[in-house]
Amino acid sequence: MKKGQLSDYFDGVAVKKLSAVETSPAVSNQHEFNGSMVLRALLGDADRRNIPARFIWLEQEQQAISVDASISWYDARRKDPKRTEYRLYYPGNEITRMMREGDVLFLAMRKDGSALVIFTPADGTILNQLLWLFGLERQPELQFQIQEVEGRKDAELDFAARYILDEIGIEPEEPEVDRLDSLIEPFGLEFPSTRIFSDLARSSLPEVSASDDPDAALVKWIEREEQLFRRLERRIVAGRIETGFSSANGADVDGFLSFSLSVQNRRKSRAGAALENHLEKIFSENRIRFARGVVTENKNKPDFLFPGIEEYRNPAYPEARLTILGAKSTLKDRWRQVLSEAERVPKKHLITLEPGISENQTNEMRAKSLQLVVPSGIHTTFSASQRGWLMKVSEFLELVRERQ
Repeated sequence: MKKGQLSDYFDGVAVKKLSAVETSPAVSNQHEFNGSMVLRALLGDADRRNIPARFIWLEQEQQAISVDASISWYDARRKDPKRTEYRLYYPGNEITRMMREGDVLFLAMRKDGSALVIFTPADGTILNQLLWLFGLERQPELQFQIQEVEGRKDAELDFAARYILDEIGIEPEEPEVDRLDSLIEPFGLEFPSTRIFSDLARSSLPEVSASDDPDAALVKWIEREEQLFRRLERRIVAGRIETGFSSANGADVDGFLSFSLSVQNRRKSRAGAALENHLEKIFSENRIRFARGVVTENKNKPDFLFPGIEEYRNPAYPEARLTILGAKSTLKDRWRQVLSEAERVPKKHLITLEPGISENQTNEMRAKSLQLVVPSGIHTTFSASQRGWLMKVSEFLELVRERQ
């Protein structure tokens, strides 16, 4: 099954850390990114005015914010035969007003000649993810670093790559669309329950075994369910748009905004429920005893409790044999919620599908006695020191099996 390559969407990328002169009106109003001579390898020698560009601000705790504008690449000394002075000009907009000295800029050139101009704070998860996606191995400096998207840097769009592309607003084409459409045909223009969708995703991949390779099974099941969901969502949204958004007073702006918000909220809630559904199947196929969504102290509700609520409530049952597992498809800052979910279990476990989580966050997790569990195929997005600490799904299963 061909998943596509990064080169299907990008020619190359440049990255740099922003200086005060590039970001602060108090220092300079030049609206230019410095170190631009290096960009000739990416943008060429000819002047390129008004390149269509999407400016994006990405920060861990909020949705991406974007503005469509343009950038211009030109030689300010074009008429001087002895000098060249290339500049990359950007217009002031909502996104550029958010950038600060020390933030990181990614200039990613698309196959259609347009650009993504992405800003993110330094030392965060988003930065790690983008560096990994584009095959950049060292931290950004004040001068541009160029990376062509080809050869060994031309990553296959696996689960982690598609996750990050979605964060920057790119929805890769799905392979096997005819197969996906045939699977969702019985649902018409209605979403089935998440459990039904999860069952369908697993049944469509009969060759995948949770007992043979639980790490791979979890990612493949999640990936297939996401593909099915996006195909059905596209149908349903298209049907709703065709009916229009109008009211007696004209355009129904509130109705449109409400519908858009419901689409985003559905994506988030179903992703979390799907992860829990597939984990439940993995535990069952590996003959692990568990309880899902039971209530502990103070009305807390851990996602999974091992071996069960009866054992947890029995003061004579050894605490060393109890385990809890939180499940969050993406972490953001919500991982701290798991810390209070079962007082009898001092060391908690949390599984996520989010790639490239920052070392600051994982160091804090370790300090709080929270062990992160990540499918083995996503481990490559973490640093070498983090990978030595991460736990695979198979290792977590073995731990719980030993305790039971």
